[in-house]
Amino acid sequence: VQLVESGGGLVQPGGSLRLSCAAFGSIFSTNAVGWYRQAPGKQRELVATIRSGGTTYYVDSVKGRFTISRDNAKNTVYLQMNSLKPEDTAVYYCNVVKSWGSVWTALSSWGQGTQVTVSS
Repeated sequence: VQLVESGGGLVQPGGSLRLSCAAFGSIFSTNAVGWYRQAPGKQRELVATIRSGGTTYYVDSVKGRFTISRDNAKNTVYLQMNSLKPEDTAVYYCNVVKSWGSVWTALSSWGQGTQVTVSS
């Protein structure tokens, strides 16, 4: 599965960005999708997921600020990020995911990601 992330950039603290994750094929319509991020010197972490039925999950640090959504007709998943903080600075990736209980696992190879930098 080829996944392409876009929408990153440089934004001031308190600003907003919307990331997009496009898939080539209809893989998203029947699978959960997750957004991950990796900050310099840190491990990649899961940020949010959305199931095929629309159920969402967010890591505590982004609850109330980030919103994950999907448009199956466009084979695209979005991550709306509001009230951005410097600690949100990272490369953001998307992937098809599967959960085993509360544990999520990425199923596909990683794309290039999109850089998000929050700085004044």
